[in-house]
Amino acid sequence: MNSTRSARPLLNRVAPALAVAALSLAAVSAMAQNTEKPPLESLAQLDVRQYMGTWYQVALYPNRFQSQCVADTTANYRALPNGTVEVINRCRNAQGVMEEAVGLARPEGRLADGQLTPAQLRVTFVPTWLRWLPMVWGRYWVVQLPADYRYVVVSEPDREYLWVLSRTPQLSSADDAAIRERLKVQGFDLTRLQTHPQAATAPAR
Repeated sequence: MNSTRSARPLLNRVAPALAVAALSLAAVSAMAQNTEKPPLESLAQLDVRQYMGTWYQVALYPNRFQSQCVADTTANYRALPNGTVEVINRCRNAQGVMEEAVGLARPEGRLADGQLTPAQLRVTFVPTWLRWLPMVWGRYWVVQLPADYRYVVVSEPDREYLWVLSRTPQLSSADDAAIRERLKVQGFDLTRLQTHPQAATAPAR
């Protein structure tokens, strides 16, 4: 009997079983990693009026929808009469051209007297006629914010996205260290966090 031929049917049966076992182990491992992290919590409250104005993006988890932005990314928020917020994101691409995207944010929590409780919104940048679709609204949770609103850290429950914004183009070393230390406590992977260059030297509000 040819041993090579007899081994092939066995391999055909064993290989899929090993693949399933490997996938099962990977799933269990992923679940274990997820359970080790405490659920992410947003801040309890946000003063929407104080939050409005221009923010400089100083660090982020890289993502596909900002892949063209190489520098000078800003976000400008403007409160609208109906309780929503106009969002204008600008950035400089690799050709040195400034790009702009206009979106909308709406409260996910309770908004009363300018206070959003908890500090959670939904944001979209799709055209107005598509905004009725639930899946086009991304979660926007404020997870760090000092009393003077000089910087903010924004994420969402799964921790897949992360942005660090500042009222000035650069963070102080003390603020940067404090943010990173708090992010570790909150279960974020700091190896994914990348700084974002800003050519501006003066704040814009």
